[in-house]
Amino acid sequence: MSHQTDYRRGRHCVFNLHVHLVFVTKYRRGVLSHEHIRFLTGVFADVCARFDAHLLECDGEDDYVHLLVTYPPKVAVSTLVNSLKGASARQLRNRYTVRTHRNHLWSPSYFAASCGGAPLDRIRGYVENQRTPR
Repeated sequence: MSHQTDYRRGRHCVFNLHVHLVFVTKYRRGVLSHEHIRFLTGVFADVCARFDAHLLECDGEDDYVHLLVTYPPKVAVSTLVNSLKGASARQLRNRYTVRTHRNHLWSPSYFAASCGGAPLDRIRGYVENQRTPR
């Protein structure tokens, strides 16, 4: 599946971990525009960098976003998700006027799937094509 160059190295490990994440807005309210998603992509990338993770793809629709992230084994996915959702909601609210429910942008739940079995190009293409042309 992966070439040796795809593996990342830590101090005591070699790894190639990817997670597909989906966050939905509170009550699936359609509050995200294309501009918001572009802004959130930068926020998500910054948060990932703080965890020594990399945001590979990000896209979505009015009421959800998909992310494809590669991350080191020292990072708990739940901790990464909490930081991604918290920072993105806070920074989006500070930059734009977004109609949320009681200042909650995201639903408290999320979807996370390991991407070890599926070809990453297929997942990348799926995430890239979330927003339909308008």
